[in-house]
Amino acid sequence: MSGEQGHGQEPGSSHAELSGTSRDVVQAGHVDGGIHFHGGSRAPGHGAARPRQLPHDTRHFVNRTAELGQLDDLLGPGRDTPSAEASVCVVAGTPGAGKTSLALRWAHRARDRFPDGQLYINLHGYDPQEPVTAQQTLHGFLLGLGVPSGSVPSGAEEAAGLYRSLLAGRRLLVVLDNAATESQVRPLLPGSPGCPVLVTSRGRLSGLAVRDGAQRITLGVLPEGEAVSLLRAVTAGYRTEESPEHWAELAGLCARLPLALRVAAERAATHPHTSLHELVADLRDESALWNALSTGDDAEAEAVRTVFAWSYRALPPEAARLFRLLGLHPGPEFATGAAAALAEDTERHVRQTLDVLVGAHLLEQKGPDRYGFHDLLRAYATDLAREEEEPEHCSAALRRLLDWYLHTALAARELLSPGREPVGAGPPADGVTPVSFSDYDAAVGWVEREQANFPPVVRAAERSGCDRHARLLAEVLFDARAPSAPKTEWIGVAEAGLSSSRRAGDRSGEATLLHYLGFAHRSLNALDRSIACHEQALAIRRELGDRWGETDVLNALGLVHLERRQLDRAEARFDEAMQLFRQLGDQQSVDLTLSNRAGARHDAGRTREAADDMEQALAGHRAHGDKAYLGDALCATSLIRLELGDHEAAHALASEAVDLALELRDHTLEGYWLLALGAAQRAEGEHAGALASYHRSALLHRRLGNRNREALAWRGTGETYTAMHRTDDAVDFLRRAAAVHAELGDSWNEALALAAWAAAREQDDGRPDGTTAGELRQRAVSLLSAFTDGRAVRLRGRLARGRT
Repeated sequence: MSGEQGHGQEPGSSHAELSGTSRDVVQAGHVDGGIHFHGGSRAPGHGAARPRQLPHDTRHFVNRTAELGQLDDLLGPGRDTPSAEASVCVVAGTPGAGKTSLALRWAHRARDRFPDGQLYINLHGYDPQEPVTAQQTLHGFLLGLGVPSGSVPSGAEEAAGLYRSLLAGRRLLVVLDNAATESQVRPLLPGSPGCPVLVTSRGRLSGLAVRDGAQRITLGVLPEGEAVSLLRAVTAGYRTEESPEHWAELAGLCARLPLALRVAAERAATHPHTSLHELVADLRDESALWNALSTGDDAEAEAVRTVFAWSYRALPPEAARLFRLLGLHPGPEFATGAAAALAEDTERHVRQTLDVLVGAHLLEQKGPDRYGFHDLLRAYATDLAREEEEPEHCSAALRRLLDWYLHTALAARELLSPGREPVGAGPPADGVTPVSFSDYDAAVGWVEREQANFPPVVRAAERSGCDRHARLLAEVLFDARAPSAPKTEWIGVAEAGLSSSRRAGDRSGEATLLHYLGFAHRSLNALDRSIACHEQALAIRRELGDRWGETDVLNALGLVHLERRQLDRAEARFDEAMQLFRQLGDQQSVDLTLSNRAGARHDAGRTREAADDMEQALAGHRAHGDKAYLGDALCATSLIRLELGDHEAAHALASEAVDLALELRDHTLEGYWLLALGAAQRAEGEHAGALASYHRSALLHRRLGNRNREALAWRGTGETYTAMHRTDDAVDFLRRAAAVHAELGDSWNEALALAAWAAAREQDDGRPDGTTAGELRQRAVSLLSAFTDGRAVRLRGRLARGRT
């Protein structure tokens, strides 16, 4: 059993790794794909979720009738049944041509055709900052499809497979806005009909047409009449009698691009007492000035920038300054508090200024207290900040923003991971008012809303030389990241913080982030990377004389060695850690490490020694009252009691552990502890209950992306079918488990699956077809020759003698 909590450890996840069932067929495995559970209860899936993710429809949308008709034709208007293949349509065109407006107008018109919902994502493919990856999109889509946050697979392939499974047989629309590359789109294509995909992009994305059969609509500028209609629609009620020539000239100065037309029309609507003739003349002058400074390579882009400049120069000074400073925000969207930190102003005043920018169509309000730019406007604001602000003013504004994120994240951390050690952030800078939270749910809400901003914010700190902020943010966000956030995203954050720590010579910060990276890589099954990170952290902790930090890393290294079945190394690390914890007077960590050592001893077949360790550790965990630690200890003790023949006690202990997992609402713990319950139920002859436990465990681990433990559930199911003399069903499960172990190079688990398969095959060894039990035992013996611990030696001996 392994625990990762304690000083500097990962909170809230006691990832159990001790496995033990009867006949020494122990440990976890990896498998992909699906298999049917016969005779087990079916756990509910996520099919009832109907996402409604479309942003609001564009106001004053006019014309584009032909293009809307094309989308009707391409994406299946009025079809009562899905087409043979999922349709993909790319709306391509120049920046500002209204691709998103067209896509959203059609999607809203067609909503009733997709009763199972609509998924939407802005991929930010052309933003100055980093675009959204397909893996990030899959994570958000799975949440929208009803997958619990803790059950979203961390691996890209597993997430894509679950996504396709959840869309199968449904009628649902997928809108992928602002894509730059095929790689952002292709993993998001459904694998079955009924779910068309609408993509917008500046590029042609020709690869989607070649490989995926995508159709394309190319969106150009509006005809003059339609451009004038858009201007008149936006200004309706503000301007009535104006010369058609002036409207046409205004449209021409905007290059008849919808984005520029809307910005210009907002200016005309908000200045109703200035004649259109004067506004056109003003814009013409701005255009002449801009043309004198430009290269003339892209007339449409120059026209758009001219309209931006024209509208920007009409802003009040404080709104113009805020617009510039918002260009320094590195994330896709922001809250009023972040804007106030940039401007060194109060939220109340900044909220009023943000309303001015939204009214000028230079900023978009995306939700309650959430704002964002069109990517062209973001680039323009960023350029203005560089051109019109003093460099030291930009640096100070960015530091205030970083301080706002750091201290708000610290406030969230206090609720999400209480009791964590302080990081020495000091007080927030003048002009920075971080968010405070009333309860856990409020803190979770903030980190979920800001999750997409965390990686670019930390990278911006690292790029700008704000090394202290980068390191502290990376450390704090390890504890304060959203429960729904994949660890792969935090790895990028940690690497930026690590780079800053090294550049600043911050050895303690470097060790902390290496230690956390070790945990992150272990959770993703990158064990070599995990060991490398922990070993580097250990060397630094010893160099600094940091005994607390050294002890934490020793325990973490023991866990990785245990997972790799390097049992002697694991036990040695646990012994070192336990000795230091005793010297430091930390009894709870002593008990935790004792549980871990019991796991190493049990895996080595030293069951009595493991039982003695667990008896002491279990008593300590009951006294400390930590439910996750206690559940781990209960689960481990159950497996040990099962091996010693005390089936009734094993069942009671495992049931208590599962009840704790349900109380904690922790699917990771529930899924693992159900394996111990299933083993105890099988030993007592409760086959239906065992199948139900294994089925639920496999389902949870599939959603979590933990192929190791999913395969262990399948192996338990196979052994249960063997006990029920349902040989064909048993072989189905065990054959696939063995195949995946072989695929992943996991010879220990492959041998265990083969041993269980041989036991099933013995029931029908007279059949002429299929691999015989003897052949399976021989393969298992060959694989076990690499292991020298007592359990492996005994199992190899039994198999060699023809026993399973």
